[in-house]
Order: sequence, then structure tokens, then C-alpha cells
Amino acid sequence: MKVRTAYDTWSDSYDSDTNATRDLDRNVLRRVLGRSRFESIIELGCGTGKNTDLLARLGRRVQGFDFSSGMLAQAKLKHRPNVSFAVVDISRRWPCTAKSANLVTCNLVLEHVRRLSPVFAEAARVLIRGGCFFVSELHPFRQYQGTVANFQRGKRRMRIPAFVHNISDFLESGSKAGFTLKSLREWWHEKDAGKVPRLVTFVFEKTG
Repeated sequence: MKVRTAYDTWSDSYDSDTNATRDLDRNVLRRVLGRSRFESIIELGCGTGKNTDLLARLGRRVQGFDFSSGMLAQAKLKHRPNVSFAVVDISRRWPCTAKSANLVTCNLVLEHVRRLSPVFAEAARVLIRGGCFFVSELHPFRQYQGTVANFQRGKRRMRIPAFVHNISDFLESGSKAGFTLKSLREWWHEKDAGKVPRLVTFVFEKTG
């Protein structure tokens, strides 16, 4: 099943399905950025809007991008006045002017993108100098063990195609795009005792 088709199919139950990775990601975003405020935010892969509500409280303006129309339909049901949504393939040029955002977020998205460099290049283009690019991803250690995003449909477990990006791939892509790494952290869900990290997060600052 193609990635876009998979998320269109998953969209009607994504919010209600049991999903420890999704829940941890939401908590991590709140912990890392919850005390900050921004003029303009771009949310890559906003999905059903699981994080958009928080971002709408942190930013004066929020643009949510996703390439799944099914996911965006769910997100629009939670629409806030300061949020707009658009169908966007983030591996291509984004519909944003240069230096128009203070924060770009990308949560549980880049595992479905073959090449990181176009995404980092676009983030660098749209961010103001000193702006931040926040990335939260399934930890590559989990991917090495065969973990991918998945959901249940009837009796079938649907596995969504993914690409493995090593920690060094994120750091190299950030450096080439003119970012400085401000923070790298690993995260465990409460059920993960004794296991490898579930998530890894990066905070990059545009300095170049």
C-alpha cells in the first residue's frame, strides 16, 4: 500500500486507535516547545491535527501541510481561526515565501520521505534567521528492529512503507542546509522500560 493511500485509509480511526508513539510524540512536543511563542509556524505532516491545537496556542499563525486529503479532512474539523491547511508534498517546494516562518515542525513524517535534503533545504528557505526547525521521528534503533507505522483494518495489519534515516543523516542534512543543532534528545514511552528509545528529537536553528 502506498504511503498516501495508507494515511487516507487510516484517517478515520487515527485519533481513536491505541498508539503509544503518537501519544508520546504529542507529549514530547509539549515538553520541548510548550513554553515558547512564535509569530508564524509551519507544521509539516499535520495529519489529523493531533499537534495543531497546541501549535495554534503557541503561534499567531499556523499553516498545516499534509499530502493526505483524508488526514486533512479530519484536521479541518478541529480548525482554529489562526490555522490554515493545504495539501502539500513536503519533498517538493512549499507554497511559502522565503523567510516567512519562525518555526517549522515535522513530527513522525520523515520516515516516509526518501531524501532528507530537500526538506531541510525548504525549511532553511522559509525560516527567518534564528528560526527553529523541530524534528520528531521514530528512533532509527526501532527501525533497525523492523518497526514501522502500522494500523489495523479488519483482520489485517497494514504496514506503511518507510525509509531508515540514521542520526548522522539528520545531522548532515541540517549542517548542509545551514542549520546549527541546538538539541538532540531520545525519548521513551512509559511502557518502554528496558527497550531502545522510541523517539528521537532535534532542534535546529537557522544560522547559515
